[in-house]
Amino acid sequence: MTSRNIPEWLRHAPAPGVRGFALLSGCEAWARGLLISVYPLALYDALGNARLVSEVYFLVGLASLGMSLLVPWLNRLVPRRFVYITACLLYILGAALAGAAGGEALVAALFMTTTGTAAIFVCHNAYVLDYIARAELGRNETLKLFYSAAGWTVGPLLGVTLWSWAPAAAFLASGAAELALLAAFLHLRLGNGRLITRARAPATNPLAYLGRFVAQPRLVAGWAFAVIRSCGWWVYVVYLPIFAVERGLGDTVGGAALSASNAMLFLAPAMLRWVQGRTIRQAVRAGFLAAGLCFALAAPFAPLPVLAILCLAAGSFFLVLLDLTGGLPFLMAVKPSERTEMSAVYASFRDVSGVVTPGVAWAVLLVAPVQGVFAAAGLALFGAFAIAGRLHPRLGARHAGAAQTS
Repeated sequence: MTSRNIPEWLRHAPAPGVRGFALLSGCEAWARGLLISVYPLALYDALGNARLVSEVYFLVGLASLGMSLLVPWLNRLVPRRFVYITACLLYILGAALAGAAGGEALVAALFMTTTGTAAIFVCHNAYVLDYIARAELGRNETLKLFYSAAGWTVGPLLGVTLWSWAPAAAFLASGAAELALLAAFLHLRLGNGRLITRARAPATNPLAYLGRFVAQPRLVAGWAFAVIRSCGWWVYVVYLPIFAVERGLGDTVGGAALSASNAMLFLAPAMLRWVQGRTIRQAVRAGFLAAGLCFALAAPFAPLPVLAILCLAAGSFFLVLLDLTGGLPFLMAVKPSERTEMSAVYASFRDVSGVVTPGVAWAVLLVAPVQGVFAAAGLALFGAFAIAGRLHPRLGARHAGAAQTS
């Protein structure tokens, strides 16, 4: 067969657009959504103590953070597509281990799934910055959330329900969703990104680019927003289910609350229209202030657990808004020559929040019950509100206009 007889789409794969990346995010949402409420309950059931659960998450977060920072270095030695594929396989193996063994093996399984997720996130962001124009970043974030809505909405409650029925079922279902993510990635044929060239010098020390990151205040502020926003989600995902179990509300309340909160992802297009009429600074400050108030109010309402959970659920609405807007200050400030390295720095927010949140929670639980963790989260969100006041007043104004005409 001559090259003329080979279809164009086989000879030259079309450049992936926002819908392709949204598809990847949707598959990942199912994989992670099915287990996000299961792991805290499974660990609490195995260890029997909220403080021990915090210690496990703290140690796993430290290990995952170290691995996440190594991804850019690995990317210089191993093609990016192989890093992505290996990360998917690591997640699948972790889910299989948790489903087959349970008990103390959950700690190793959590490490594997968390590390795999971190590596995928680094690679995904690098691909986005390679293929998506700056003016399209807002639309990309919105469509990503919209495609992820079903997995994050149905997944948490479905995962807890499967775990209550047969513990292995939830983990196997998550592994199957991750396999679908791998298949979608191979179908899109993203390769190694646009800016891949043969290395002419030894691989850079993975910590060498941190100095360039610290020297750019906009990147530091954007990363801090991502960390604090993620801490809010960590508290909601891990400690709300434990709070509900301790208050006698049952295992499924946490998963149901998270599913209901994630249903608000379907409102992402409407949220984008609201954001387009404002600057990034205004939208980010509004989200952090409202979320902080809701989390802070959950603590004094703890004697009325249903009301406390409703406060947290209201706060999660504003966390969704921050999922839409909170990453833009960072993404809009990244230099093209530093895409892979700064993608790794940005991706570290998950691991850093996975260290900070259980670490602070462990300290809080030494002197206070679980609702003290809600109050600490509220204070952190207020801190992000204060930091956001230093953003440029017109940040995102041109971006909003571009999004409206796209």
